[in-house]
Amino acid sequence: MSAELDVAARVVELIRELAGREAEAEVVVRNEAEALTRFANSAIHQNVADVTTGVRLRLHTGGRTAGGSTTVTGPDGLRTLVERTLAAARVSPPDASWAGLTRPAALHVSAGHAGSGEHSGLSFGFDEATAHADPADRAARVRDFVDAAGGLETAGYCRTVAVAAAFANTAGQAVEGRTVEAAMDGIARFGSASAGFADGVARLAASRLSGIDGAALGARAAAKARAAGSPAELPPGSYEVVLEPDAVKDLLENLATFGFNGKAWVQRQSFAEPGRAQFDPAVTIVDEPLGSRAEPAPGLPFDDEGTPRRSLVLVRDGVTRAVAHDRTSAAEAGAESTGHASPYSRSWGPQATHLRLEASDTAASTADGPAAIAASARPLVARVARGLLITDFWYTRVLDPKSLVVTGLTRNGVWLIENGEIVSAVGNVRFTQSYPQALGPGRVHGIGGESVLLPESWGRARYAAPALHLAGWNVTGNASG
Repeated sequence: MSAELDVAARVVELIRELAGREAEAEVVVRNEAEALTRFANSAIHQNVADVTTGVRLRLHTGGRTAGGSTTVTGPDGLRTLVERTLAAARVSPPDASWAGLTRPAALHVSAGHAGSGEHSGLSFGFDEATAHADPADRAARVRDFVDAAGGLETAGYCRTVAVAAAFANTAGQAVEGRTVEAAMDGIARFGSASAGFADGVARLAASRLSGIDGAALGARAAAKARAAGSPAELPPGSYEVVLEPDAVKDLLENLATFGFNGKAWVQRQSFAEPGRAQFDPAVTIVDEPLGSRAEPAPGLPFDDEGTPRRSLVLVRDGVTRAVAHDRTSAAEAGAESTGHASPYSRSWGPQATHLRLEASDTAASTADGPAAIAASARPLVARVARGLLITDFWYTRVLDPKSLVVTGLTRNGVWLIENGEIVSAVGNVRFTQSYPQALGPGRVHGIGGESVLLPESWGRARYAAPALHLAGWNVTGNASG
């Protein structure tokens, strides 16, 4: 038994002692070690590390529910947690939406992962070297990034995260697991204050720090920055586009947050209609918390309600198949939890956090081409008569959750394509676009042959995104307004 599972078991014992056998409760114990090395002006300016063990308790008694948390894991701290959560539950309003507890169930085993066990993911996909990486290990990637940028000003971060967690409830479910991740995100800047600046970006997520090549990322960011200089300005309109993986990540993130969200679906605030062909037949989207294709698991093998996680097909060949559920949204929908409970899912809804947009069967391009263009985007660019190559989106905001109309800006490189060739850089533009509509039947002209693993900027989600060739994208403004 791990230290985390031992703490969870002790909390369950305290609940039975203090709240009685009729009380229902679930406990999540999470030890998280995050280390971050940040750089700006081509030099490291911050290295921070934090290790925290947190205990979260959700208690349901007398038809009422309350939650509590603590980072004090000694006997007194755990007893205090149970006492104050019990006191809060007794004065809380009745909870008619309580969906009960997860019954004892074994964790699912990913076929490609020898070493994962029935009850524990402890040995599966966990790289000890990454979990114990020191500042010098991350600094080496930063140095390689800076050197490869060839004198351009650079900024970004390299991070490592290791999580060991356990879950136990009063119904007898008890599981544990751990996971680790590395990520790097950096920009290179070309130009001057008088002539204007152009930025290029390169990002990557990996299950091992050894999978992060700082030199390759730095060279790519620098090539994009140099290629983005002296941009022209284009008028608003609908443009054929090739979206590089960084931009596609934003599509996946918003689809997960607002579209495939079980709470939004129950409340009829989601576009999703399972069983209907809402996307182009080329589109297949899968949530893969247990990893795939020899990729170690990016997430824990269970959710915050102790439900075992497994692969979930959200879209298959253009047909919407499912949405993500926790126990609450599943009960309201007359379905079963898909293993997507989080500390926030009862408020914000359950969200898939390990989405993969399936790449095409075509092998990724190895042909020569501008270094600024992602390899999987090059064959897609060659098919465009006139359109835009877009690297990245940022500051995207949802205008209408139901149709998932999003407005935002481009960033880190936009180019005009004519007759399959890049002819000039383009200034950043504002767009207003329904994401499902952009991926709708007949709207996807091509998907790249290689997915890139990309980190979420502010959280722990991970996305596998190929390049996309889309029939149209609504540009609604440019640098002049």
